[in-house]
Amino acid sequence: MSKTALLFPGQGSQYVGMGSTLCASFPAALARFDEASAILGFDLLRVCTEGPDEELRKTHTTQPALYVKSLAAWEVVKDVLRPDFAAGHSLGEYSALAAAGAISFADGVRAVRKRGELMWESGVKRPGTMAAVLGMTPEDVNSICAEASAAGVVQSANLNSPGQIVISGETQAVERAVEIARARGARKAMMLNVSGAFHSALMADARQDLEEFLKGLSIRDAAFPVYANASAAPVQDAASIRRLLGEQMTSPVRWEESMRALLAAGANEFYEVGAGSVLKGILRQIDKSAACTCVGTAESVEALRAAMSGGVR
Repeated sequence: MSKTALLFPGQGSQYVGMGSTLCASFPAALARFDEASAILGFDLLRVCTEGPDEELRKTHTTQPALYVKSLAAWEVVKDVLRPDFAAGHSLGEYSALAAAGAISFADGVRAVRKRGELMWESGVKRPGTMAAVLGMTPEDVNSICAEASAAGVVQSANLNSPGQIVISGETQAVERAVEIARARGARKAMMLNVSGAFHSALMADARQDLEEFLKGLSIRDAAFPVYANASAAPVQDAASIRRLLGEQMTSPVRWEESMRALLAAGANEFYEVGAGSVLKGILRQIDKSAACTCVGTAESVEALRAAMSGGVR
């Protein structure tokens, strides 16, 4: 029996121009952007469609931009898709929870804006960076981080797919880890252009402040299981959702484990809802037979609706 999983992208999937065709063709998508702009106090759609890129790449702008883009796309396909599961990469976990009804769209906008601001501030207070290491196992990378930690905090941050791991921490320690990885035969090890050491211990203050913010956020039980980044396991109850969103700030994104858990649970139709196709590519690295459809542009939405022919999947 067919089971459907929604995937929601995180930072790195944004691009100038996103949302333009979707909002031009679907008033319901435009309404999502209008609602978010009223909450945020600036024209979010203009930033998404016109840039500049430097503005869109700022963490406190990127996060609401991607969240709203995902929920705008979800708004115009939710009548033809019936998900059994969902997962979101880092920031995308908020999109997944909103799609599952655990948080309202408006509360999600406020939450991701706050999250982005806190992460930005942490990057200023405790400067750090991230790097991608390709072609090594998690155990190899953990060993490298342990050795490089003599220079400061450094740890695995995104366990994306076989041989694709992102590390995070203090700049000197991350640079040392990259040197060691190259010396030990990594296929590639490169520094990333980011504003902070996300998903590392350097986000401890941001985590504490976010957890305080989340205490005032209305969170409900999810309508269907959402696979949490911090646990790589399905969650539906409100208390666990609240706790795991806090843990996510300083814990690695266990994406490969989450995808394998979804596949083991019977998910065989995946839909990446939002901007770009990053998660589709990662899923293919995990399981080449996994079918994933990207839904984010007007053309992709129209194609999906035509394929459903009025049915529901």
